[in-house]
Amino acid sequence: MNSIIRFVLLSIACSFVLAIIMIVMTFITFSIDIAFGWSALWEGKLGDVSFLLTALAVIITFGSIIGAIIGWYWKENLKKIEKMLIGIIKGERPSEAEEVPKELESISERMTQVQEKLRAQTEHAQKIATERANEREQSLQEVVAQERNRLARELHDSVSQQLFAASMLMSAINEAGPPEDAALNKQLNMVEKMIHQSQLEMRALLLHLRPVDLKGKSLQEGVEGLLKELTQKVPIEIDAKIEDFQVDKGVEDQLFRIFQESISNTLRHAKADNLHVLLLERDENIIMRVVDDGIGFQTEAVKTSSYGMQNMRERAYEVGGTLKIISLPNEGTRLEVKVPILRREDTSND
Repeated sequence: MNSIIRFVLLSIACSFVLAIIMIVMTFITFSIDIAFGWSALWEGKLGDVSFLLTALAVIITFGSIIGAIIGWYWKENLKKIEKMLIGIIKGERPSEAEEVPKELESISERMTQVQEKLRAQTEHAQKIATERANEREQSLQEVVAQERNRLARELHDSVSQQLFAASMLMSAINEAGPPEDAALNKQLNMVEKMIHQSQLEMRALLLHLRPVDLKGKSLQEGVEGLLKELTQKVPIEIDAKIEDFQVDKGVEDQLFRIFQESISNTLRHAKADNLHVLLLERDENIIMRVVDDGIGFQTEAVKTSSYGMQNMRERAYEVGGTLKIISLPNEGTRLEVKVPILRREDTSND
């Protein structure tokens, strides 16, 4: 039942009971015979309308007005509470300008404490992520980078070169003059297209095998470098908007890994012609968005089975962020990561 209607009915009932009590107390106080008094009230008229009916109408009207006012008042207060809860869910900072009635001050204080606690937990998670990132850079990442570089060199010097030679050979055969057999000519063109597609996939694989650490670069420099390398090796149109901002090393490391995984998935699966990249800071949040116009997929079908999606989501959660992927078949894919920036207070004067 609607809160306003509930308060209206409650006020009408209270007004009716109060009116009955006052009438009975009047009969008792002035020693009026109750049976005769009720009969007189029923027979009495105010104009052409019975006095009791008029009194009942007044009671209902008065109760409705009072109930509507009280119901509206508390409904607005509940909306404020709901707004604050939505802010907690979204990770927004407490609003000091929000006026809260005295009746709800204790609830507001508890909600503010919950927000501060969640903020402290996020800050702690980001601090741990930064420490882990530094440890990885000092040990395992060097070994992983060396192995990836070795594998990339071997693929480039062997398979990639052989694919290039095969592509040149097939182009020369097709340009020398098409064979008289139409079926053979069709097969040769199919082989040339397959070799060309294999070259694209090899280039995507080599990009995927590039070093995963930023090597002293900022997140923006790493993203720009990866996109520049992508445009040189893969025929895809890239539109990028990258802004300057400062963020902890651990957050940079995880965001760059998510971005690299997203680009790798786009190259291997999306078959996209256009790629839009957005990296900026808004409302104390880092927003990284990657959108392609590829073949898309059913997110529900691969949500539990895709290691890459699960890995990206875990990396976002590790720094207190969220990851959202929207995709539909033949309509492209949109990936968005949002990570809150925690400004640490200056403690130099402590």
